[in-house]
Amino acid sequence: MAEAEAEAVSERALGPLLAAACRAHRAAFGAPALLAAWAPGRVNLIGEHTDYNGGFVLPMALPLGTVLVGSPTKDKTISILTTSAEADKPHLVQFPAPCQSSPLSPGQPRWANYIRGVIQHYPDDGDLVAKALVCQKAEHTFAGMPCGIMDQFISVMGKEGHALLIDCRSLETVLVPLTDASLAVLITNSNVRHTLTGSEYPMRRQQCEEAAAALGKTSLRDATMADLEVARSSLGEEVYRRARHVISEMARTAQAAQALQDRDYGMFGRLMVESHNSLRDDYDVSCLELDELVAAALEVDGVYGSRMTGGGFGGCTVTLLEAGAAERAQRHIQDSYSGTATFYLTKPSGGAKVLPL
Repeated sequence: MAEAEAEAVSERALGPLLAAACRAHRAAFGAPALLAAWAPGRVNLIGEHTDYNGGFVLPMALPLGTVLVGSPTKDKTISILTTSAEADKPHLVQFPAPCQSSPLSPGQPRWANYIRGVIQHYPDDGDLVAKALVCQKAEHTFAGMPCGIMDQFISVMGKEGHALLIDCRSLETVLVPLTDASLAVLITNSNVRHTLTGSEYPMRRQQCEEAAAALGKTSLRDATMADLEVARSSLGEEVYRRARHVISEMARTAQAAQALQDRDYGMFGRLMVESHNSLRDDYDVSCLELDELVAAALEVDGVYGSRMTGGGFGGCTVTLLEAGAAERAQRHIQDSYSGTATFYLTKPSGGAKVLPL
């Protein structure tokens, strides 16, 4: 199996990437690849740090993704090759196929652990929800990331021209049209990544669980702002603010999905800004660079809204804007930003799929 990662390669440029993966497969294993697949990345329009609290998220799949090619093993030895220069070494890993008496376990190199986990837990049936849940389980048990379900669901279930409202508790999904030709989504990479993210993510999750327990709830999905205010004095200010973000963000995400359905882009944009402010002030996961990028975007005529997206402490912002304002927005953001930003102007893509060889 040869894996080719493509953080900056669009679906339209799949041909060269697929060819490169096939060449790597032949070079490593001495035979042509017989299977190929592609899975997209995603951007979350709104609903941040709500997924692991049983709430709502509203991501869309991106025409940026990962290509994987492979062929059946003949001796029950699994071989995985990555072409990502950033992956820890070695880039070629071999291990026996799992069986009941000898399951796989995580190890070195780290990049292969997620794939090991998917192989270990993969379901026999073709149910998309089951596949997404297996991928989440692999993140938890092999990659060591206690993530929610959003990334896996949107990568598997994304549909071109649509965002996907995901209820992370019931696992119900609703496709929300985002096909207006006058709209565009601008992703801006701050190109900074602060190093404290490793411990901060689990800490936020623990604080949310602490707040839910103090409120007598299974999760913050069941809590209201009124519940939170009653318990404020017993929570401590920091845990209170974490819970306030989550509860308010769940409500914003449901409102935002309705606004998108109604083509009320002004309302959607206002909710994006409220989300960013809450992530900055209550959840404490923004940073100076992300705040600069959002502030600069909001100064541009034709921008509806902008917010940090993802886990925080660096990374990207997402901006909803008129398609005609995109060039102007990119120029202004770059001129205003203290660092060097990179941009990706996009629309919603489809989900994972098999590629013809």
